[in-house]
This record gives sequence, C-alpha cells and structure tokens, in this order.
Amino acid sequence: MLLRNRELGRFAAAYLVAAVLLAWGGAALLGSLAAGLWTLVAAAVLGAVTAGFTAARYRAIARLSQGLDDALSGERSLRFASMREGELAVLASGIDKLFARLVREGEELDRERRRLADALADVSHQLKTPLTSLAIIVELLEREAALDGARAVKRRERLGQAEALVDRIRWLVQALLKLARIDAGIVAFDSAPVRAADLVASALEPLAAAFEAAGVEPVCALNPDARFTGDGPWTAEALENVLKNCLEHTPAGGEVRIGAREDALACRITVEDTGPGIAPEDLPHVFERFYRGRADRDAAAVNPAGVGIGLALARELVSAQGGALTAGNVPGGGARFELVFFKTPV
Repeated sequence: MLLRNRELGRFAAAYLVAAVLLAWGGAALLGSLAAGLWTLVAAAVLGAVTAGFTAARYRAIARLSQGLDDALSGERSLRFASMREGELAVLASGIDKLFARLVREGEELDRERRRLADALADVSHQLKTPLTSLAIIVELLEREAALDGARAVKRRERLGQAEALVDRIRWLVQALLKLARIDAGIVAFDSAPVRAADLVASALEPLAAAFEAAGVEPVCALNPDARFTGDGPWTAEALENVLKNCLEHTPAGGEVRIGAREDALACRITVEDTGPGIAPEDLPHVFERFYRGRADRDAAAVNPAGVGIGLALARELVSAQGGALTAGNVPGGGARFELVFFKTPV
C-alpha cells in the first residue's frame, strides 16, 4: 500500500538521489572512497529511520480511515484510543467527539420519531371514542327532530352532550399542540416576577362556573408576599389543569384547598382536595400522557371527563421553567399536588 503512494514514491526517489550526490561529493572533496561510503551508510540509516516513522504514521492514518469506513457502514463505535501521536491524536479525538455527537443526535431523532408515532396513535385512539359518540348523538337528534314537545327536554340533553364532546375534542387538540411545541423546544417562556396570589386568581377564574356547578368550594390560604420568577400565563394554565383534575375527583360539598408560601429555597404552591385520593398503583403514573387511573377507567361510561393529558401538560409547563410538580395524598384522604419554583437552578 505504501509503495503505491505517489507522494512516498517521489520522496523516496528524491532522498535516494540526494544520498548518492552527497556520497559522491564527500568522496570527491575528501579524496577518499571510505568517506563517500560512510556518507552513503549514514544516509541509508537516516532513510530507514524516516521510513519507519512514515510507515507507522500511515498505518495510524489507515486505522483512522478504516474506523470512519466502519462508522459509515453502521458501526456505532470509533476506537482511536491506541493513537498517541500529536497531530493525529488531536484529529482522531476531534473526529471521535464529532461522531459521538452525531450518534447522540441520531438517537434523539429516532426517539422523537417514536414519540411522534406514539402520539399520533394516542390521538387517533382518543379522538375515535368521542367522535363515535358524537355521531350517534347527532343521529338520534335527527330521528327525534319530528317529535312533539314532550321530547324537547331529551333533545336538549342530547345537544348538551354533543357540545361537551366537541369541547373535549377541542381541548384535547389544543393540549396536544401545546405539548408538541414544548417537546420541539419552540415555546418561549417569559422570566418575570409572578405573585402567587395573582397566579391562583388567574387559574381559578375560568373554573368558577365549574366549581359552582359541581358544588365544590375553592379555599385559598395564600401568603400575599409569595412570588417567583417565571411565566405567569403558562404557569396559570398548568395550575388550572391541576385544579381541574382535583375538581373532577372531589364530590359535591367538598373543598379544593390552594396554598402558597415562600421559603429560602423556593416558592411552593399546593393544591389539595377532599376526594378519595390517588390509588397507590396509580401514583407513579399520574403525570404520564393518556394515563387514566382506575377510578377514571371505571367511571368512563358515565363521566368521560378526563383524557389523561391535563396533568402531563401541567408538569411539562412547570418543568420547562426549571420547576417541579409532584403528586401525593393527604393524610386522611384526598390528593395533594405541589408546584415548586426554585430560587436558584437545581
């Protein structure tokens, strides 16, 4: 392989010509054949040393080239640990780092594709049920269109059900779009002082009618000075989803208690309800997308309110701002959620 290298061939030819000329010149100037022979021997020794180092360098380059070929053919590992030479070591290290980064990015792209495929499958599954129910309700309304006023109440009930299903689909699509934007990293979160009391008021406002209709009382115990640095509107939406989840699992006459305080480490917002709490087997999964607890699955035929996306969205919104959202149970009964916004990055 080395002999086929034209660069080495030209170098060897030039070196041989120079050695012969030096040997002839030495013999002519000193008038001794021995001097010329010693010059030729010295040139041969230096040539051998140069050839050895050159051969070693080209073998290292060949290993580097073979490693790149293996990587291009699907080999996931470049092995340059045996290279110790200066310039080649720097080059090999740079190529190794570049390849490792490309491998990580490729694996991340594969995960993103799998997540997208799973999300599309989840969306298809979640939309199929309400759309089927909506189609049946519309068909029933058409059949009852010619009936007399005795059936007017039934028709209004059907229409209310249809409107609820449409609202459910609309909210689901909007939530999935928000999650997709967060996953893609294109949501720009603001970083400004946020008063916890103002945040709670913003989150409770759109749920006021729902609390009243469910017969559940929101009870606030807020430190007026508690505040954190973050994005108010996005955090209010996260808190709203937590409140909505607690509302849906609190029976009439119950309470949803909201607290806010600030300590040396963080601003903490807690939400507790007086419902049955979270089952132990469901607790590790409450923030998973499209996960529905046992109680929700059992009640699906009666009250298909949840689709298992609100808490996942809430956690994504809080985590994206460097905060944390945790879930647990209140001693004696009821679910408990805590939103924590740290004063320094952790």
